[in-house]
Amino acid sequence: RRKQRRAHFSAPSHIRHRIMSATLSKDLRKKYGIRSLPVRKDDEVVILRGTRICTKGKVIQVFRKKWAIHVDKVTKNKANGAPYQLPIHPSNVAIVKAKEGKDRIARIATIAAGVNARKGKADKKIRTTN
Repeated sequence: RRKQRRAHFSAPSHIRHRIMSATLSKDLRKKYGIRSLPVRKDDEVVILRGTRICTKGKVIQVFRKKWAIHVDKVTKNKANGAPYQLPIHPSNVAIVKAKEGKDRIARIATIAAGVNARKGKADKKIRTTN
């Protein structure tokens, strides 16, 4: 257990990227054929747990060092009235709309091919809406 925790909390940035994944909404699960994706800036998410449950918003920052993401509408005010972003762990959100680029579509296709190979299904082509 100690070694697992050490590996998790001292993970380099490229590993943290994978660890900081969020589940996909039911529509996106069906579309892509996978359950989760690493969260990226400009993804639209809905918060599933915590005090800000059911809040929808756009990811404005992925803070890998602090294991947190910042969503545009999730803020609090400081004593002097200045707003600040509340950090949210990616496991507490679901991706509602993913920002699609060539690199991300390729990554999704690779992941889906691996998932389908494990399930024994034929490869599915992913349709983009761009």
